[in-house]
Amino acid sequence: MAAEPGFSNDRRLKLARQITAVENDTADGRKALDETFKKAGNAILIGITGAPGTGKSSLVNQLTSYLRSEKKLTVGIVAVDPSSPFTGGAILGDRVRMRDLAGDNGVFIRSMASRGALGGLALATAGVVQLLDAAGYDVVMIETVGAGQSEVEIARLAHTTLVVEAPGFGDDIQAIKAGILEIADILVLNKADLPGVESTERALKANLEMGYPMGINGKAGHQLPIDKQDEIAGWQPPVVKTVATRGTGMKDLVEAIFKHQEYIKGSGTLAARNKERLKVEFEYLLKHRLFSDWQHNHTQQEIEQALIKVTSRQLSPQQAVDQLI
Repeated sequence: MAAEPGFSNDRRLKLARQITAVENDTADGRKALDETFKKAGNAILIGITGAPGTGKSSLVNQLTSYLRSEKKLTVGIVAVDPSSPFTGGAILGDRVRMRDLAGDNGVFIRSMASRGALGGLALATAGVVQLLDAAGYDVVMIETVGAGQSEVEIARLAHTTLVVEAPGFGDDIQAIKAGILEIADILVLNKADLPGVESTERALKANLEMGYPMGINGKAGHQLPIDKQDEIAGWQPPVVKTVATRGTGMKDLVEAIFKHQEYIKGSGTLAARNKERLKVEFEYLLKHRLFSDWQHNHTQQEIEQALIKVTSRQLSPQQAVDQLI
């Protein structure tokens, strides 16, 4: 995959405006997505998730620097920050940790507020990723909110999902609790210079050997996203140790990413993941459009009257919805 050394300021400005339009769900944003859809589908999509404080942003910073300097690849970064439930605002502080990338016209960083979206991803994230892909970026990284146990949606968008862990965070391995371990294509043990890294590594590997097959085969009651059930025979997530603040372990991590890319292409898993991702996006847009059309055909007063009947317990929520529909 040949990479351009960078993108012109005019091209980057146009892309930034398109992304803003998509985030705001404007007519121009929808037009941009329609026009760029056929051009997308060439970038490597990497998801980075994990608990807050494990060093995800620092890892993205160093990983991007390595891809630029050693692999000569252009990189787009989508960093999703949590929105305040009270003000609706977000700090969007990832750029502070990624300041080393400032001035590189082969890197495009976009911070987004989650705006209450579940799964660690903003609702417009898929659209922004598509724009970066269509613009010609070789690699697009999606860093999620890091809410902990609601991050599995990243597996529906990324080709390769990195789950970042660090020694001393919670119990032996917090990721086991809600299936976050099972979405990992690669486990990154960051802050590997801290005490306790050996025990955390042992816990990760032990649970991979014991829990990963159980989750995939459904014996533990988990249903993995995409078609990961087909991957068990051919891919076991490696544990890669890194110290992101020093750039240590980036070579091993990049090698693991490209090895996984080769695997999913050769096994047909990449096509299955892309099909599943587009299906999920299609279904979401269909539900969104149907709800918008329904709202257009009903007055706010009708909706409020139905809510009054629900709150006064004259009707159940299901009965109220049946009446409105």
